[in-house]
Amino acid sequence: MASHTTSATTYSPGPTPRSVKDPDGKIHQVPDGWELLLPGDPGLTRRVKAAGPYWQVQETRGRKVFSRGLWADAPTIARLRLELEHERGTPAHAKKQAASTARREAAQVAYVTEFHQAVLEFLAFDPRFAELATAIATLVTQHATPVGSGTVARTQRLTIQQKARSAVVAWMRHQTTAYDQMKIARVKGRRREVRRELAQQSVSLLDSYRQGRAPRPDCPLIAAVESSRLEHYQR
Repeated sequence: MASHTTSATTYSPGPTPRSVKDPDGKIHQVPDGWELLLPGDPGLTRRVKAAGPYWQVQETRGRKVFSRGLWADAPTIARLRLELEHERGTPAHAKKQAASTARREAAQVAYVTEFHQAVLEFLAFDPRFAELATAIATLVTQHATPVGSGTVARTQRLTIQQKARSAVVAWMRHQTTAYDQMKIARVKGRRREVRRELAQQSVSLLDSYRQGRAPRPDCPLIAAVESSRLEHYQR
């Protein structure tokens, strides 16, 4: 059995409900008296971690890592949950939460504005196509910036300029190419290769507007914008 002390080790789910697997593949049984605190309450999770021994559980699926909660002493979890519920019921906590919500909302509004401008700067269309650029920037921003959307625009690893470029390319992949209908072979790296090829096509299409060339009658960018407008009016 693994030590009950807190450590930097993160476990993955084991073969049974009360077991975990360490990075070396060894199976450990959860100590008696412990329970699994599921993810969803960051405040409680932080307090349980600070209170004593725990085992954090994460599961990797593809390139994504999902939290499965943490195992810790059941009485400790119960005590901290009651304490937190009491605190959250006070007027002081309500005032603090309202102020925090207002700050987050203001930050989101500022970020959406900044992101929209970054998309416009990436598009860099000839002035003759300014209206189309604004329409595309608006659609990309609406798709990419909502909190919790999980899009590239929400990652902390990239600059705002990198996020804008990636978001435009991703939006065009779904809106102006046949990517969603493609049958891509299950070969390692093939999907990435297809995305790279489509990204090159998208950038080439954008370049025609940057250089001020007249669009094709069947331009997929214009079709995507018009389709989005039609969906909006039909709601």
